[in-house]
Amino acid sequence: MTGLDSYLCYWRTAVVRDREITEAVVRPEHRGPSPELQRALARWNGVHYFADDAGKDRLVLIRPLAPPPAERWWLHGLLFLVTLVTVWMAGAFFAGIPTHSVPIWSGSWDTTGVAVLAWTERSLKGLPFALALMAVLLTHEMGHYFTAKRYGINASPPYFIPAPIEINFIGTFGAFIRLRSPVVDRRQLMDVGAAGPWAGFVVALLMLVVGLARSHVVPPGFGEHAPMVVYTPIFEVRLGDSILTHVLRLAIVGPGTVMLHPLAFAGWIGLFVTALNLLPITQLDGGHVLYALVGRAQQYLGWIVWVGLLVLGVWWHLWWAWAGLLFLFSGGRLAHPRVLEPQRPVPASRLPIGLLSIALFALTFAPVPLTLVGR
Repeated sequence: MTGLDSYLCYWRTAVVRDREITEAVVRPEHRGPSPELQRALARWNGVHYFADDAGKDRLVLIRPLAPPPAERWWLHGLLFLVTLVTVWMAGAFFAGIPTHSVPIWSGSWDTTGVAVLAWTERSLKGLPFALALMAVLLTHEMGHYFTAKRYGINASPPYFIPAPIEINFIGTFGAFIRLRSPVVDRRQLMDVGAAGPWAGFVVALLMLVVGLARSHVVPPGFGEHAPMVVYTPIFEVRLGDSILTHVLRLAIVGPGTVMLHPLAFAGWIGLFVTALNLLPITQLDGGHVLYALVGRAQQYLGWIVWVGLLVLGVWWHLWWAWAGLLFLFSGGRLAHPRVLEPQRPVPASRLPIGLLSIALFALTFAPVPLTLVGR
C-alpha cells in the first residue's frame, strides 16, 4: 500500500492465490477522486476501481504477486488453425464439396498436384462460412479475455475445440477461456460474463444481416415450411426462429422458407451460441450475469430454467442432453460458485448491462433450434 496510505481511512488486504486484493475506504477529502489520488492511482502497480457509483468512497486495489505464467501460445494457435480447417471442411460440405475426396498420391507429382489444386479450389467455397463462424467465436472469447485482463484476472487465451464433421456437422464444439484467478465481486462477474456474449453477438448480427441480404426464398414444397433451411449432399438442416431471426428474416428476405447464404448460417449459429451461453445456469455466461444481479437467488431461477429445458425437450430432444450436461458439470446444484465478496451488490451503473443481457437471451433463444432431415 506504499504511496496510497495517506489517502485512505482504513483498508483490509487478502492474498488469494497469485493476487493481493485490498478493499479500502477513501478519506472524505479525496473522494471523487481528488487530483492527488488520481495521480497516486496512476502510479499504482496493479488494477483499481471504485466499487460503488455514489460517493466514490470504496476503492478496490488488485496487485499481482508473481509474473504471469508463460502461455503456450503454440497450443492455442494450433487449436485455432485445426478448428479453422475442420470448420472450413464443414463449410465445403454445406457447399456440396465431397470433403473426403482429398486426392492421394497417383504416382506422378504433376497429376497429384493438379488434382490437389483442383480440390482446394473447389473447397474454397467453404471459407466464407468458416471465417464468419470463427470470427464470432474468437470475438466472443476475446470479449471475456480482455475484460478479465482489465480487472487483473489471470485468464488464459482461448482454447478452440475442433470436431470432425462426422461428430459435429459445423466442425467445432466452440471455444473457452480459463479464469485462473478468483473473481472478486459481482461487478467483475457482470462485466466479464456479459462481455463475451455481447461481443460475439455484434459480429453474429453483422454476419446474419449481410448473409440474409444474399439469401433467397425457396420454392413451395421445399423445407416443409421451416423458417430457414441449409442443404447438404446428405441431409437438410431446417432451422428454427428466435424473435430476432424472425424479424430480420421477414424484413430482409420476406415470407417463406429461406435458403441461407453461408454468412447467414454462420450468423444464425452465432446467435444460437449466444443464447446457449446466456442460459442463467451454473457457470454459463447467463449464470454469471444473473448471479451478479440477484446473488444466491440465481440458483432458484436457474432451476426454473433447467426444468423449462426439460419441458422443451419434448419438442427438441437435444435440450434433454444439454440439461443433463449442465446438471452433471454443476454437480447437481446448478448454482453459481460464490465470488470473494458476494455481499457487495453490483453497482447501479451495471444494472442496464444485466437487464439488456436478459433481453438479449430472450431475443436470441430458439425453442426448437434445428432439425436434420435426410435427403
